[in-house]
Amino acid sequence: MSAPYQHMVLDYYVEKLRKNRQARRERLASLTNAAEARAYQDKVAEAVAQAFAALPENKQPLSLQCSGSLNCEGYRLEKLLFESRPGFFVSALLYVPEAAKKAKVPGVIAPCGHSKEGKASPVYQGFAQRLVKNGFMVLAFDPIHQGERDQYVLMKDEPEEDFPGLCGAHNHMGRQLELCGDNFACWRLHDGQVALSVLLQRPEVDRRQVGVTGNSGGGTLSHWLWATDRRLSMAAPSCHLTTWLGDLENELPRDAEQYPLGILAPGLELADLMLLRAPQPAIMLGQKFDFFERRGFIEAWDDMQKFYGLFEAQDKAAMFMGPTTHGYSEHNQQAMLEFFCRQVGKEPLAVEVSALPEEETWASPQGKVLLLPGAKAISELIGQKAQSLAAQRPRLSAAEMSAKLAELLQLAAREGLPHYRIPRARVWQVKGEEQVWARYAVETEQPGIRAIMHKNVREAGRYHTLDVQKSSCVYLPDLASAWDIENNAYLQGLAKQEELYAIDLRGMGESRPDDGSLGNAKEFLQDYGIDYMMHGYGQMLRQSYLGRRVFDLLRCLDLLAAEGAEEFVLHGRGQGAVIAAFATLLEPRIASVTLVDSPASFAEWTEDPLNKWPGAMHLYGILKFFDLPDIIRELGSRAQIHSRWSKRRQT
Repeated sequence: MSAPYQHMVLDYYVEKLRKNRQARRERLASLTNAAEARAYQDKVAEAVAQAFAALPENKQPLSLQCSGSLNCEGYRLEKLLFESRPGFFVSALLYVPEAAKKAKVPGVIAPCGHSKEGKASPVYQGFAQRLVKNGFMVLAFDPIHQGERDQYVLMKDEPEEDFPGLCGAHNHMGRQLELCGDNFACWRLHDGQVALSVLLQRPEVDRRQVGVTGNSGGGTLSHWLWATDRRLSMAAPSCHLTTWLGDLENELPRDAEQYPLGILAPGLELADLMLLRAPQPAIMLGQKFDFFERRGFIEAWDDMQKFYGLFEAQDKAAMFMGPTTHGYSEHNQQAMLEFFCRQVGKEPLAVEVSALPEEETWASPQGKVLLLPGAKAISELIGQKAQSLAAQRPRLSAAEMSAKLAELLQLAAREGLPHYRIPRARVWQVKGEEQVWARYAVETEQPGIRAIMHKNVREAGRYHTLDVQKSSCVYLPDLASAWDIENNAYLQGLAKQEELYAIDLRGMGESRPDDGSLGNAKEFLQDYGIDYMMHGYGQMLRQSYLGRRVFDLLRCLDLLAAEGAEEFVLHGRGQGAVIAAFATLLEPRIASVTLVDSPASFAEWTEDPLNKWPGAMHLYGILKFFDLPDIIRELGSRAQIHSRWSKRRQT
């Protein structure tokens, strides 16, 4: 069985972003001169500063060494290693043009897109060679878990199938950072800022003429660097710019580093982080058949044209759309080169490029920075951060913990009573017997959010009204009520004893947003799936997706209380166990809670790079204040642990 309300959560977020778009269009249309445009930029700058507030202040490398060099036709290639954080090594290639022997030259920082080879990718070597042979000094560096920065290289005993792909790995790292009140976008951006410092340390570089360009994930990082670092004087992000709304409508997830915290809350769009730097020169590069589709790309370009016009600087903004699919094609590389040359007063030269074998580009032993003395994987640094937070945080009272949890969950005010509908009852096969369960669609939030309650009504035919017991039993599944009703022994045992309400909160069970069947854990838990995407948009809106699920539960309890319930007995399994524990701390009418297949702690999720709990369960910043065992301690006799799941959701 698939989810009958599959698009519910997606449409909820689409509606929010469409309202944002309309308000933003009206704001931009109201601007009439450069002064008003600068005031708009000030608002964008404030939002950007908040989104990247976790950035370290120090942008200088903690160490820098050249491990080797190659003399190539028209340039020298230096192999560099530097630390962006203590023990966190970055591998890079510095392309030094012949012209640098005689005079200062313009520089370009070149973050790589999502290629396994990183800076050694033939495509990325290609655009760096085009630049260096035209007199630019170029620093190309490996992003986290790309090229020489494989973060799993020391995990030799793990089954190959347990390792996520490149983008999935970024999302693993991102969700672990979120628990500590940090985010992966800031880690990637900080690497880029330190790399820029390395480039600017070269006396041959003209600091007045420094650009940034990259493709795909490198286009994203180019964009973030352009928005946050005034040392850059020109930009050319490729295959990245479109609209967040378009990605959402097209059900296209992005990596964790591409979801800056809170950036959508003030109503911004991707293009705003380009408008922020007007009238500085920038070119947008896209592809006609990119999955970051051209409607959004053209919309962003329209914004740039009009905004630069307010500064009478239309000649400083440019756009090029290549004729092919996603990638830094030769067409886009040439457009970038011509634009950068124009800004520094050069005539672009047509040059031949030839990629070196990957091993010839290595700056570290065997092409693995984690083999360097003192090197640390990001997972080790995250684990150390979690331990440090645990040692520093004060013990909170139950009231203080409840208030802080409500703040972290970003809970909305609960006003009035939710309306509910009574859809048709469902018949399920339970151990060879038919069971009829009534269904109630509780309208917990507008626009269009419903929590689906299922009740095992004992009296035949009474499926069309909501009749509530004084002591009401509520069950929260891991994935879907329907699956647990038919397959889970714990819920089946409860249902034999009493009437209960099994609730599918938003994005779970009957409203899970992917194409998988209700009990399909693999599809739901995809590192790059739709549930992950909903969590990402919640983060950008400063509206915790997990918090909205807790809110749904509390609204259902409000309804049941209005219909006669005086107390609640909660049971939660898997993801439902975490939500049930949170709700019990927040809601005094919950008499007891039983946690089934519960995690032991959130801190342990930071200890395992291959932690399998979904991103939405990683509440931003919670480890700064308390952990799951602290909540259970404060609940005292109200909480019971039935069973636990491991970091990889195993018994």
